[in-house]
Amino acid sequence: MSNGDTARGQWRLDWPASHGRVARAQLKSVPEDFRVEEVLAVSDLIPGEGEHLCLLLKKTGDNTEFVARQLARMAGCRGFDVGFCGLKDRHAVTTQWFSLYRPGMEASDDDFIRDVAMHWRVLASGRAPRKLRRGEHSANRFTIVLRNIKGQKAEIDEALNRLGEQGAPNYFGPQRFGRDGGNLDRALKIDPSQLNRRAGRSKRGSRGGRDGSKNVLYFSAARSWLFNEVLAARVSNGSWTTCLTGEPGDSASGPTGPMWGDGGTTATNDQETLEREVVGQRPGLERLFAATRMQPERRPLVAQPQELDWQWQGENTLEIRFVLPPGQYATTVLGDIFELDDMSLGRHNE
Repeated sequence: MSNGDTARGQWRLDWPASHGRVARAQLKSVPEDFRVEEVLAVSDLIPGEGEHLCLLLKKTGDNTEFVARQLARMAGCRGFDVGFCGLKDRHAVTTQWFSLYRPGMEASDDDFIRDVAMHWRVLASGRAPRKLRRGEHSANRFTIVLRNIKGQKAEIDEALNRLGEQGAPNYFGPQRFGRDGGNLDRALKIDPSQLNRRAGRSKRGSRGGRDGSKNVLYFSAARSWLFNEVLAARVSNGSWTTCLTGEPGDSASGPTGPMWGDGGTTATNDQETLEREVVGQRPGLERLFAATRMQPERRPLVAQPQELDWQWQGENTLEIRFVLPPGQYATTVLGDIFELDDMSLGRHNE
């Protein structure tokens, strides 16, 4: 391609594991094999009064955005008026909070909750002065069952012990990049100047409307892919768990990688050199950021599961439990040990 990037279908979407994968396993054979519980500081965010009704829902086979749309329809409010902290998988059993803008409607909350309970189990409810926002939860608690495992139990146990001590590379999952990296192909076609416009200023169908939202998706995919490439370089040279000279901010917080922006990276010295060398191999993607106002940010290189525990259920079935902060992915953590066959692929929800 003339822009110096790879041809369609040639994007790397499988990055190196920290110590090599030691086994193969089936993931999400049934939704109950993948359980996620959102951990939220309820007393701080949902004090009990305000214009927003907050509901803690337990759902199976429905993703977050589908539930949010249905709640908006049931409440007669705009989709924008439904808040949540994070996106949860559809092929799973998930517990999470939603907020709905219902000012002055406290008297009808019980009736509305009964209507919602006909679709999803309502575990708790309360009122809050503002809508829930992305990333406001403190963590996600996972209980995951892997089936038909092919590998040695001793090697798997050793790898899980190492995972608890060291963590795993904090990659973004390949689903973010579209089939065969299609979101990255589309990112190369973006006019970067359009990313500075507000979506609502243009008519639907214009670059600032629906197309503008798609451009943001593709732009985010490009940013995430460049982060993965830098992290892969750090995994390959063995430096992913330690800070290099030039690590921005407080090195006591651990090593980070770049979420590329205008100006590239905030790293300096050796770390800046490495990051610019890696990103410079993709000039088409790098050019996207030169004309935008997005500031460079940082993301931890290490996904560190807390409260890691596991139990064998027979010879080839394993239940694993752990907690991750927002923005870190269970499948990425497990993918550092296992070649995962996602059995949910091809199954549809809506």
